[in-house]
Amino acid sequence: MLSSTHRRHLEKIIPIGFVWMVFALVYVLIERGILGDLDYYPATNNPYDFKSGLVVVPLSSLLMGWLFGTVEVLYLGRVFSRVSFGQKIVFKSLIYLVVISLFLMGVSLIMSSQALDLPLFHSRVIEAMVEFATNLAFLSIAAFMGLIIAVSLFLLEVSDNLGQGVLRNFLSGKYHHPREEELIFMFMDMKSSTTIAERIGHVRYFELQVEYYRDISEAILKTSGTIYQYVGDEVVVSWKLEEGLRDNNCIRCFLLAKEIITAQREKYRSQFDQIPEFKAGLHFGLATTGELGTIKKEIVYSGDVLNTTARIQENCKILEEDLLVSGQLLGRLQLGDNYQVEDKGEISLRGRDEAVKLYGVGML
Repeated sequence: MLSSTHRRHLEKIIPIGFVWMVFALVYVLIERGILGDLDYYPATNNPYDFKSGLVVVPLSSLLMGWLFGTVEVLYLGRVFSRVSFGQKIVFKSLIYLVVISLFLMGVSLIMSSQALDLPLFHSRVIEAMVEFATNLAFLSIAAFMGLIIAVSLFLLEVSDNLGQGVLRNFLSGKYHHPREEELIFMFMDMKSSTTIAERIGHVRYFELQVEYYRDISEAILKTSGTIYQYVGDEVVVSWKLEEGLRDNNCIRCFLLAKEIITAQREKYRSQFDQIPEFKAGLHFGLATTGELGTIKKEIVYSGDVLNTTARIQENCKILEEDLLVSGQLLGRLQLGDNYQVEDKGEISLRGRDEAVKLYGVGML
């Protein structure tokens, strides 16, 4: 069974391959419309076979798109993670374009070998490839591929900026009409944030937040969570009920985040003279999900479950607990003997008539 991180990687990589294949198919059809019944390229006199191109070019592009997506998601995207949006598009497009140009030369070599019925590295085949690579036709293909690269990078970057699955949901229209879903929410808030900001300055505090959110994102991804929104020094994470319950993901997310920050304590101490600490509240229930806004659209959640989760998190300080879980959610989880659960009693939450049973949860 794939881990949450691997599933997320595949969800980003696989569509990119099909985007490339569609672009390649469009190019082949345009090329056919221009060349008609010719069996050679007028600019180079190289052989042209529509049927061969209709198969080889889209399939090659599909594989190249997956390779591109793999390199981008697993490596190059991380290398340029601290670069601005525009610079990412420009720099990475140039890098990929060089690689793609070499790839196209290889495709040309293969197709010329097939069309001429000669070995791959026969002098005539190589000559045909060189003619292709030095002709205006090649530059037009390179420009077209550059467009594909830029579009792919733009989609990946926009998707990351909007949040996990948000772009896909907008395109599919999943939440164009509001719908009810059973979701788990976690409101996770940094402790003493005002005091820290006053002590180290608001610019430095913002930089601390950037590092903090980057580090805890790993825990969220590994436990199948989705970042709903950032509210100042608070992050709201959601899970579909079955995802959050599986392997106690919603609990493990918080505990894993604490492990990650603890492991990075020297970094925070040296850069900010401060190790961030945080508290969280967990609850589940029905939430209405839908697109909201005209000038700026967002996919938003609404419902009592969010208000209740926020109030539970507020009680962490009062009850001196880092993690509070509602009794309703705890009853659906299957915590093992390695978890410590402490009954905190029934608490009347602000804005609710009914009291909520709360439990402090941690590791033994």
